Amino acid sequence: MSLLTRTEGAHAPLRRRSAPGRHLPVAGAVAFMTLAACYMLLPVYWLLVASTKSQGDLVSTPGLLPSHWHLGANLRALFTQQDGVYARWLLNSLWYAGAGAAVATALAAAAGYALAKYRFKGREAIFSVILGGVLVPATALALPLFLLFAQADATNTFWSVFLPSIVSPFGVYLARIFATAAVPDEVVEAARMDGSGELRIFCTLAMRMMSPALVTVFLFQFVVIWNNFLLPLIMLQDEDLYPVTLGLFTWQSQTSRLPELQTLTIVGAAVSVVPIVLTFLLLQRYWRAGLAAGAVKA
Repeated sequence: MSLLTRTEGAHAPLRRRSAPGRHLPVAGAVAFMTLAACYMLLPVYWLLVASTKSQGDLVSTPGLLPSHWHLGANLRALFTQQDGVYARWLLNSLWYAGAGAAVATALAAAAGYALAKYRFKGREAIFSVILGGVLVPATALALPLFLLFAQADATNTFWSVFLPSIVSPFGVYLARIFATAAVPDEVVEAARMDGSGELRIFCTLAMRMMSPALVTVFLFQFVVIWNNFLLPLIMLQDEDLYPVTLGLFTWQSQTSRLPELQTLTIVGAAVSVVPIVLTFLLLQRYWRAGLAAGAVKA
């Protein structure tokens, strides 16, 4: 007992001396992450502060310092401008992004599962083409899409923005990778032996196992469609079909003639962030469930 006490006493100073050294990398990482977070959140902070200012305070006061509170009046002016056209733009964006992301996720899940679990001729060639689609920027496809829809006389319609949004090469890639790892072949074969059809296996079994990846695909596509600007700019002329990004751009382009639109543009940009934040908060529990699945062995 005394030998054990002496041994612990001999090593105690060593532990005390090494403790600060172990904490230095952690403190440096925390400091770096704090600076990075402040850098990334600074534009959001400016947007929130500017949304509370009147047009006069926006011009006369420093951008990062708050002034008199005018958020309520700004919101009323935002939703009453041009007979409430901003609410229409917001609903358009919700419809484009929500429905487009849902359909894109379903298509990506089906394609990824098929590429992962079925062996057929040309499978790898198809997957290579999909990977090539990931590398092609959306700006390079905007003009060809416009020409195609123009030939079909479908420009300036809901479908001209919606249909290109339901294709997600990155979603197919992610769904295939996750289906390969998360859906065991043994489980699929067992379901087939029990008499389940391929569609039932996919809908009731595979999609549940792939849910973390599908949530990721949905959120990624939702944000991409919500922030889409070039495609609606090329396709749409009817102001009632504008998404919120294009609508705010039209207001911003008129600020030299109507200065009050500058405040409305800033407030509208702040409001447009809310649906994205709410979507992330509502769906984050599915990520946590997916990460925890299989962490504990039976």
